[in-house]
Amino acid sequence: MAELHVTSASNPRLKEVAALRRRRARETEGLTLVDGYEELVLALDAGVVPRTVLHCPELMADPQARSGLVERARAAGSSTVRCGRAAFEKVAYREGPDGFLAVVPVAGVPLDGLRLPPDPLVLVCEGLEKPGNLGAVLRTADAAGVAAVVAADPVTDWGNPNVVRASKGTVFSVPVAAAPTSDVLTWLRDGGIRLVATTPDTSRMYTEVDYRGGVALAVGTEKEGLTRGLLDGADERVRIPMTGRVNSLNASTAAAVVVYEAVRQRASGAARREPSR
Repeated sequence: MAELHVTSASNPRLKEVAALRRRRARETEGLTLVDGYEELVLALDAGVVPRTVLHCPELMADPQARSGLVERARAAGSSTVRCGRAAFEKVAYREGPDGFLAVVPVAGVPLDGLRLPPDPLVLVCEGLEKPGNLGAVLRTADAAGVAAVVAADPVTDWGNPNVVRASKGTVFSVPVAAAPTSDVLTWLRDGGIRLVATTPDTSRMYTEVDYRGGVALAVGTEKEGLTRGLLDGADERVRIPMTGRVNSLNASTAAAVVVYEAVRQRASGAARREPSR
């Protein structure tokens, strides 16, 4: 297939791409945007086949070195569009684009479509609104080897381009799903996965719980925390010590703290001993 060259910012093809900035269009088409060289590399590494890759050599730091990514996408079955600078900057959603923008299938499967290993470590994020928070959670999950991230009562969709960007593309490397909180609780219970909920309203420290076996760690919004329904459905409630003036951490930071305690325990094969009472 011959490569299309686009120089006009008003090209209808570009308008179709730009429409994917809107959630309704993403949900209708099942497609989203990956903006950036590194993010596109990770998506391809994860097995994603872009529908289309737009590229602009004028914006690339090293066009010759990075042209191989375009050929890699074509070899995988993607169509490619070479854009002039004005046309590309019109459709790119990030400031200072680096010359790569891809249209890809939205990440995520239904809850019952998640394929988990034995004794999985799962992260549940309830009601997170900010794409940057959700993206940062995904980066932690990828780094820590979390089996899946589940958005409970999601506000931000997995296809939000800013989630893709904030995650550095790890939304494609970590299995993700979204569902109402009640469905998530049923899924965990049916799968024999214990639920550990983070909340400031408990005396039990996050280091005092055994995270071995199948376990899910739940974090909520910084302002509201986890809902009563999720807290009531938890097997354990834990808190992170706070000695300053605020009583909670950013959701992605809280997730990282507890996830890595779980990773430490699971790697050593022994839970931390509870303090004597």
